Amino acid sequence: MSVREINFDGLIGPSHNYAGLSLGNLASARNAGAVSRPRAAALQGLEKMRGNIRLGLMQGLFLPQWRPDNAWLALLGTNVSHAEPHIRAAAMSASSMWAANAATVSPASDTSDGRTHLTVANLVTMPHRSHEWPQTLKQLQIAFGASDAFTVHGPIPAPFGDEGAANHMRLAESHGAPGVEVFVYGQSGGPFPARQHVEASKAVARLHRLAPARTLFVQQSEEAIAAGAFHNDVVAVANERVLFTHEQAFADKEAFYTALKAALPGVEIVEVPASAVSLADAIRSYLFNAQLVTLPDGVMALILPTEARETPAVWSWLERMVAGNGPIRRLVPVDVRQSMANGGGPACLRLRVVADPADIDPRFLLDEAKLDRIAAIVADYWPEEIAPADLADTRLIARIEQSWLTLVDHLQLSGDLIP
Repeated sequence: MSVREINFDGLIGPSHNYAGLSLGNLASARNAGAVSRPRAAALQGLEKMRGNIRLGLMQGLFLPQWRPDNAWLALLGTNVSHAEPHIRAAAMSASSMWAANAATVSPASDTSDGRTHLTVANLVTMPHRSHEWPQTLKQLQIAFGASDAFTVHGPIPAPFGDEGAANHMRLAESHGAPGVEVFVYGQSGGPFPARQHVEASKAVARLHRLAPARTLFVQQSEEAIAAGAFHNDVVAVANERVLFTHEQAFADKEAFYTALKAALPGVEIVEVPASAVSLADAIRSYLFNAQLVTLPDGVMALILPTEARETPAVWSWLERMVAGNGPIRRLVPVDVRQSMANGGGPACLRLRVVADPADIDPRFLLDEAKLDRIAAIVADYWPEEIAPADLADTRLIARIEQSWLTLVDHLQLSGDLIP
């Protein structure tokens, strides 16, 4: 089988809840304390995966993490019963569902050793995410560790914050061709922290053995971070030769565009002007947190949240765009409302890997029949609702643990993943 782009989606876990833990994520803060619906959330995510398969895309899966994270709590000298509410909520977080933060990926065609490199993100800026990387690394090592086609790296050391592919874009004439890799970092964003450190980005590029001439380091604009664009993928997304971006995404867009055109002369930049779509509307609708994909017939499509269709300025601009002669010709709205309410859209839920599927552990690859079986487990085991006060309920914790064990056992990963 030839090299293909595979979208690995994070399955939304049974502890999915709205604790409002993510500073700078406006949706997370807005819905803090609300009742979540883990079963509906996971089923929505699975339907997005099913839709991608039906579009002719190749689909993979990352599993939820074991929750509560008892090992992390032990390092803090406590346990789930005695932890303070905010620490308990962090230990119960299901945020690993946003697989765009799992790792940064450089395909073999970009690296000097001809191997695909993956570096697990350390996520040190946010306490509830900082303890994800050991379990994420274990999944990456299983999924990509059986073939010498891959090199899987551990995390960049603290204090250099690395949030993975959410702050990384790759542009190329085609997925299998040599590409230009763009690392987007932050400096400050008013009251909100910049999560991607430039030194982390540089370290990943060195570890991945990327050619300096085809590697760009670009600063995200402070106004975008202050407006709630806590990751670059909230204001820009790339696919093959196309960059789809908001006018205010970057600190010095002209210098970036000039460098990008020099490195990839065939690049097409589709810029949404602030006069047509404000930063506030772009972030509220997650217009740019869409999967920009190339379908089997060569048509480029945006798989975007239904919230984009419900935001008049955004949908009006999108309809004008696809009616024109630009490279993006199709809009595919998907319902991921439970994820959106916690601040993650379609692009947050997936990690893109360009590789030969034959080199990947098949337990992490999906077809519709496997999706049916996973959906049945979710319907039977995932909690229907979780309110904030429920996180201390031992019965809920037992159900969350049993849900995870049932799924992992079904996928024949028990021997590899049980903590």
